[in-house]
Amino acid sequence: MDAKDSGDGKQNTADMTQFVQNLLTQMQTRFQTMSDSIVSKIDEMGERISELEQSINDLRAEMGAEGTQPPPSPSKKDGSAA
Repeated sequence: MDAKDSGDGKQNTADMTQFVQNLLTQMQTRFQTMSDSIVSKIDEMGERISELEQSINDLRAEMGAEGTQPPPSPSKKDGSAA
């Protein structure tokens, strides 16, 4: 009986080892997929930020070209004309 119990124990240990290895492999694959997805989204966000910065700079340049004229003087039409 001891030989049979010893064989079952070794088989259970081998099965558990295989199960844990498979589980770790699956987890590693999932983490790698998530990591790749996060990096991709960060890269995409960086590109969008760059486009936004360029749009802001273009708007500033436009406003600078239009703003070469002096700004209009504030009017004194607030009822103080006596």
